[in-house]
Amino acid sequence: MAEPHIPKYQQVFLELKRSILNNDFAPDEPFPSQESLTEQFDTSAITIRRALEELVDEGLIYRVRGKGTFVRGVHAPPPPAPEGLKRIYIGLPGAKSLLIEERYYGDLLDGVEAYCRERGLELYCWNYDRSEDFPEGADVGVILVPHPLFPVERLHRWKSENRRLVTVHFYYPHLDIPYVIIDNLTGGYLATQHLLTLGHKRIGIILTGNSLYDMNQEFSLRLQGYRLALQLNHIAMDERLVAMMPGDTEAEAMGYEGILRLLDQDDPPTAVFATSDVKAIGCLRALEERGVRVPERLSLVGFDDIRISRFVYPGLTTVNQNTYQMGVRAAGLLCGHVPGASDAAPTKEEIVPALVVRGSTAPPAAGGPSDR
Repeated sequence: MAEPHIPKYQQVFLELKRSILNNDFAPDEPFPSQESLTEQFDTSAITIRRALEELVDEGLIYRVRGKGTFVRGVHAPPPPAPEGLKRIYIGLPGAKSLLIEERYYGDLLDGVEAYCRERGLELYCWNYDRSEDFPEGADVGVILVPHPLFPVERLHRWKSENRRLVTVHFYYPHLDIPYVIIDNLTGGYLATQHLLTLGHKRIGIILTGNSLYDMNQEFSLRLQGYRLALQLNHIAMDERLVAMMPGDTEAEAMGYEGILRLLDQDDPPTAVFATSDVKAIGCLRALEERGVRVPERLSLVGFDDIRISRFVYPGLTTVNQNTYQMGVRAAGLLCGHVPGASDAAPTKEEIVPALVVRGSTAPPAAGGPSDR
């Protein structure tokens, strides 16, 4: 059965991928046409195109100009190099350039690298804090990872210069610059729905921001996903279960202080969505000090699936952002986008994250989190 919170194109992609992996199609066999798939899935041509692009990016199908689309096999030709593009730069702020080993950025880079390697493109990192000028060359494109305070005037200038540019992580729809983002709303929904499915009713959330109306794009959308899951399960949102933690950078102390604030209520939550793994790890430390066992007395969900989340005790249930696929799609969008061209190609891509269930979640205990 289709999941209502998963975009239609992703549902189609997953079903077609399953068919290919189940050997329902022979290698190098012609793949069903876009028209036939549109009729089969009773959806729009745009939705089918998005699903087919995902299959191409995962190397499951390939296209031959003038002949059609085929299931990838031993005779599949290498993907063609994009016209007019030889080098791709990943634009990072100085601090993030040093943190490329973090899962979010490391997986993103791996995805872009895989795309470039298949097509013979050069790939480099670029620290945009050191220079306001776009990398030189007519054959250059940039995948930009802007920070929340990135100067918008630079984007205006680069757009007016018809630079080949895609943004990830943050986006600027009014500039009509192509962008790829993680579907944080779905991520927040998946985390909260998991806890609801286990039987939790009082679910706390710890957010980074100054208030419910003053937080960045990511956490605002994760909050929307949390609210949507509660709403669809006919549970009213209780603002007493929301812990807002001010700060510009994720820190364990935010989770530590946030979980204590939630536990000190007269009717504390039986589960908490920490909205980041870093905050969740801070929660675990505070819960251990309080003698609240996880998940026996309180279930905990993070977000990001950073590498350490597998090795904390108990293993942290979390949401993997699938930034490898975001890197692949960003590179594909960059290669397909011709600045100044008036085509109907989509300028927005959303990557659906995945829930990763480990040992930090379980059905609620009878006595609540205050029991030892």
